[in-house]
Amino acid sequence: MPEPAAKKIAIVAALEREVRPLVKNWRVSEQEYDGRRFRIFENNDVVLICGGIGSVPARRAAEAVIALFTPAKVYSAGFAGALDPHLKIGDVLRPRKVINAADCSSTSMNEGDGVLVSFGSVASPEQKRKLQESFAAQAVDMEAAAVLRAAEARQIGFAAIKAISDESNFVFPSTERFIDSDGNFLEGQFALFAAMRPWLWPRTLRLAQNSRRASRALCASLAELCNPGN
Repeated sequence: MPEPAAKKIAIVAALEREVRPLVKNWRVSEQEYDGRRFRIFENNDVVLICGGIGSVPARRAAEAVIALFTPAKVYSAGFAGALDPHLKIGDVLRPRKVINAADCSSTSMNEGDGVLVSFGSVASPEQKRKLQESFAAQAVDMEAAAVLRAAEARQIGFAAIKAISDESNFVFPSTERFIDSDGNFLEGQFALFAAMRPWLWPRTLRLAQNSRRASRALCASLAELCNPGN
């Protein structure tokens, strides 16, 4: 198998469903790195990898795409929760600063606006309030700080693009038990769990609607990144 060609831009997302409108017509392949196989999407000089939910899967995916494609810049792309109550579903944040809530380390970029904090789990409204107070951040995700760390270790440019999928007061259905060790979301198991609990149906339906809106907004922004001037 020939060596993958170097890419100008690499995008690290968590789940394919977040970026499906963008990559639906891209070339798809599987590549192996460090004993793991990754699903890779390519379009001209852009490559996208879906690593899974959480910091460890995100770091693995970032390391893989950097090693395989030697990109000039890596983007962490995906969904984020609003900490700022003025942010609404589908708003897109390109943060100037990313903070790792685990160790309070932070990095500022030469582009973007606002602050994104990476947190170790899905944040409740109370946790969101505390994160905003502690870090003066506008939004929270689970992966950006890990992707940033992988890029920094290899002296590669980094930026983040996040679409708001839940507002500051949104209460998530319980989902963490449905995320496996590789960061995959076990949709079938969650659907069965929710189907047997009618009181979860309104929130689950709203979550699905919000995710679709966020995905469209995210993919529109990423399309502009991948096709500047079009």
